[in-house]
Amino acid sequence: MALHITKVAYGADSLDELQRWFAEGTPRVTTRYMPKRHDEIAGQGSLYWIHRHTLVARSPILGFGEAENGRVAIEVSPRLILVQGRPRRAHQGWRYLEAADAPPDLGEAGLATAAMPPELVGRLSALALL
Repeated sequence: MALHITKVAYGADSLDELQRWFAEGTPRVTTRYMPKRHDEIAGQGSLYWIHRHTLVARSPILGFGEAENGRVAIEVSPRLILVQGRPRRAHQGWRYLEAADAPPDLGEAGLATAAMPPELVGRLSALALL
């Protein structure tokens, strides 16, 4: 079973802005320490993004590498997958998320939400209506 990690979308004022990060190119995600369970995550798990105390999207994790100043780079896929909103407290750095606790992708609903304004999708996800 895959293991995932969560991270706050720090600096994103809205879900629209988070989506723009991916539209402009894969965002560079770094952390101070290599996750101890990185072997369970790389190639199988995802980075779940927290926005306004809600898990709103995920990015498949391709692997881990080195970044500047001794930091660790989390290499994510260039696609952002919307998930059903699930409350999650904000935290610093990253936290593990077991596969059984991960919210499902929006799937077909995700296709329908593409026509909605991203701010509306963010609000509906925060209310767990998507």
